[in-house]
Amino acid sequence: MNVYPIWNKPLNRIKVMLAEKLGKDPATISKWVTNTTQPSLENLIAIS
Repeated sequence: MNVYPIWNKPLNRIKVMLAEKLGKDPATISKWVTNTTQPSLENLIAIS
């Protein structure tokens, strides 16, 4: 079994980059991804 320290784990930057581009908190993007909340139509257009 391979065990890596957390600081050696590759990061998924897609959510962070999307949050930066849209001016949103990464937690908001996470909620959209997990379908906890839905983005507004305005945000959907910006994402597209």
